[in-house]
Amino acid sequence: MNPLDGITTRRGLLRGSLALGALSLFTPGVFAEQLTRTPRVTEGPFYPDKLPLDTDNDLLIVNNSITPAVGEITYLTGRVLSPSGEPVRGAVVEIWQVDNKAVYLHTADSGHKQRDSNFQGFGRCATTWKGEYYFRTIKPVPYPGRTPHIHVKILKGSKELLTTQIFVSGHPQNKSDGVLRGIRDPLERELVMARMTP
Repeated sequence: MNPLDGITTRRGLLRGSLALGALSLFTPGVFAEQLTRTPRVTEGPFYPDKLPLDTDNDLLIVNNSITPAVGEITYLTGRVLSPSGEPVRGAVVEIWQVDNKAVYLHTADSGHKQRDSNFQGFGRCATTWKGEYYFRTIKPVPYPGRTPHIHVKILKGSKELLTTQIFVSGHPQNKSDGVLRGIRDPLERELVMARMTP
């Protein structure tokens, strides 16, 4: 078995000076050294079918534009760790999400023509020697039939290690989101939640 299979991530979202709290990967009441793996969640139908020319980790500014995307500025940070807790250096973390109008960067999305052209919609970040990554984006908004979420994919070389989604803790639509409800284990569901707290 590849030692990178089942990569575990630690992540937290920051919003201006507000933190969307860091997520604990330790199971309460279990040995502190044992990490819980972040659950795999569907990639969904709207992984960009044509990547933008700008794929950096700042989704608010496209290339050298001076006009930022519309939305509440949010910072997504965290660490990619192996199942034994070692930082995974040089992994690539990709994120994609809808813009503030709930439109994906995908030609099949029904609202494609009204997409915020100042929002990159997709970004990549290589992890540091500590396994850390950082993105600047917008706070996710609801998509028709879905609760707010950010898609995440982690790759090492040509190998896809994990695809999951990050959800906003406490959002009222969480209860009716079929993808989120598909995560049956409460601890695993907690691992994909980001809490917005000052």
